[in-house]
Amino acid sequence: MVHSRMLLFPLVLMFGVLASETVHAEDEASDGKLRIIAFGAHPDDAEFQMGGAAIKWAKLGHHVKLVSVTNGDLGHWEISGGPLAIRRTKEVQEAARRMGTSVEVLDIHDGELMPSLENRRTIARLIRDWNADLVLAHRPNDYHPDHRYTGILVQDAAFMVAVPFFVPDTKPLKKNPVFMYYPDRFKKPYAFEPDIAISLDDVFEKKVDAVDALVSQVYEGGALGSEETLIQRKAHDPVARKEILRDSWGRRNGGIANLYRDSLIEWYGQEAGAAVKYAEAYQVCEYGRQPSKEELKRLFPFFDK
Repeated sequence: MVHSRMLLFPLVLMFGVLASETVHAEDEASDGKLRIIAFGAHPDDAEFQMGGAAIKWAKLGHHVKLVSVTNGDLGHWEISGGPLAIRRTKEVQEAARRMGTSVEVLDIHDGELMPSLENRRTIARLIRDWNADLVLAHRPNDYHPDHRYTGILVQDAAFMVAVPFFVPDTKPLKKNPVFMYYPDRFKKPYAFEPDIAISLDDVFEKKVDAVDALVSQVYEGGALGSEETLIQRKAHDPVARKEILRDSWGRRNGGIANLYRDSLIEWYGQEAGAAVKYAEAYQVCEYGRQPSKEELKRLFPFFDK
C-alpha cells in the first residue's frame, strides 16, 4: 500500500491555472449563457449528485464547472496519497470530457478539509472567477466531515462573494448567485426538502457513461472496498460491470424520482411528472439570492424541452 500524501502541484501552477480560467470566464460571461459551479468534497461527489443536470446544461451550451474541494487521496482501500490523487483527478477529467463540462481538483488532503479563512477565500475566488449564476454544494449536515465543511465553506462564501474588499485580488460579483444543496438522507437538524426536481430520463445513459469513468470509486469500491468488491462488481469486465453500474444508478436516481414525485409533478405537470423514471433534486440555500419559481425555471431551462 502506498502511504505518501504529497501535494500534487506547485502553488504557482495552481494559481496559473486559475488565472487562465478567469480570463476565459470573463470572455464567456457576456454570451448570454448560464454559468453554474458545483462543489463536491471529493473527486466523484459533484459528478454523482448533479451529473445529469450538468449534461443537460452542457447540451444547451451553458457553462458548467465541477470542483472537488479535496484531492481524494484517502479514497481507496489499496492505494493512497499522491498516486491515488493523480488517478482520481484523471478520472474526473474523463468524466468531464464525457459530460461536456469543466473540472478542477483542489490540492487539499482528503479527510483534512477545515472551514478555515484560507479555504473560504479559495471558494469565494472560484465562485467569482466563474462569474456564477448558480452554485451547488453539499448541505452542512452530513456523515462525512469533508462534505459538511464543503457545505459550510460554500455557505460562508454566499455573502462574501459580493463584498468588494474580501479577497480584493478578484472582482466581486455584481449580483449574488443562487446557492442550492444536493439531497441527502439526514434528518437532523432538518431534512432535505426539494425546491426543484428534474427528469434525467433523456440523459440517464449519458450520466451512467460519465460515472463509469470513476473506476476507483464505482467499480473498486473507494475507501471501503476490497478484493471482494472487485468480484461483486465484475471490475475486470468492462461490459458486465457497466450493466451492474446502470442497475445501481437506476435504483439511485429512480429512488430520487419516487421520493420527490410531488416536486416532479409540480414542475412537469401530473402526467409527465408521474412518468419520470430517473431524477435529481435540489434545495435552495437560505443564503444567497432567493429565486422565484420563474427564476428557477430560467436556471433549470429543461421543462419546455
